[in-house]
Amino acid sequence: MIRRRFNPCAPGRAALLTALALVVTGLVSSARAQSYPNRPITIVVGYAPGGLMDTVSRLFGERLSAKLGQAVVVENRGGANGNIANRRVASADPDGYTILGATPTLAVNETIYARRGYTADQFKAVAIVAASPEMISTHPSNAKTLKEMLDTARSTSIQFGTAGTGSMSHIAIQYFFEKLANIRTTHIPFQGGAPAVSAALGNQIPLVAAPPASGAASFVRSGSLRGLAIASEKRLSILPDVPTFAELGYPNFTSLVWAGFFVPAKTPGEITTKLSEAIGQILNDPSVTDKLQQMGFEPTFLDQKASEKLFRSDIIKWKSMIEAIGLRVE
Repeated sequence: MIRRRFNPCAPGRAALLTALALVVTGLVSSARAQSYPNRPITIVVGYAPGGLMDTVSRLFGERLSAKLGQAVVVENRGGANGNIANRRVASADPDGYTILGATPTLAVNETIYARRGYTADQFKAVAIVAASPEMISTHPSNAKTLKEMLDTARSTSIQFGTAGTGSMSHIAIQYFFEKLANIRTTHIPFQGGAPAVSAALGNQIPLVAAPPASGAASFVRSGSLRGLAIASEKRLSILPDVPTFAELGYPNFTSLVWAGFFVPAKTPGEITTKLSEAIGQILNDPSVTDKLQQMGFEPTFLDQKASEKLFRSDIIKWKSMIEAIGLRVE
C-alpha cells in the first residue's frame, strides 16, 4: 500500500486552501451582517454634550435605535480637537458597534497634527447627513457689506474670532483674507463657537467666522448680527439675504461644515450599507429635517460612496489651505 502525505503547499492545494479560506471568511462576514445588530451601538463624539455633532448624533441615534431594535448610546470623548474620539474609533473592532460622529475636523487633523495616533485610512464613511457653510458676521453697527469691511481693513489688518485655533472657521477665513483678499489678519481664538458669536454680539470683536449651525443663524435672522458673506455655492433658504462669496467677486470659495458618520475601515460592507440605508431613511422624516434646519444645517444625505468621495477630497482641500497659511499644531 502506498501512503501519501497531505502537502498543503503542493501545486493546486495552496490555491484551494486560499479559496476555501475566502469562502469561510465571506460566510462569517455575511452571517455577522445578517445578525447585526444584536447588542447596543455606541456613537463616539469628540466634543462636549450640547455641541453640534453631539446634538446631531443624539438626533440620529435615537431614531437608529428604533429602526435597528438596539440601544444607541452617544459617548462624548472631548479634547485634542477631536483626536481622542478619532483614536477611540480607529482602534475599535470593525464590527459596526462603534461609530464616529464626525465633522471635517477629521479631514483637517490629517494635516495639522503630525502625531494623531491614527490616519484617515483607518476610517470608512457611512453617510453625511447635513451641511452648514462658513459665514462671516459682524455687529449691525459695523460694516454693512463685505466690500465696505475689506476696504476699511486694507490699510491696516482685520481681527476675526473663531471657535479656536485649527478650527475649520479659522483655516477657511484666514485663507480667504490673506490669500484671496490680500489682507493681513489677527486671529482671536475662543473656546468654542458660542463664545465667539457672543463676543460679536457684544461688539467685542469686529468680525466672527462661524457657520450658521453654530447658533449664528438665529442672530442673523433676528438682526442682532449682520451676515456679510456665506461660503456656499448658493444662498441658504434659512438666510436668503446673506450673499455668497461668489456673488461678491470671489468665485469658487466654498467651505462646508458637514456632519457625518464613520466606522473603522475594515467594517464589513454589508454592515456599513445597512447603517447607511437606515440613516438615509431617517432623513425622510420631516421632524428630523426640521430639527436640522432649526440648528442652521441644510439636510443633505450622501450615501457611502458620495460621503467617501467628499471626505477624501476634503483632506486634499484643507491641506492646501492649511499649507497656504502656514498653520501647524503640535
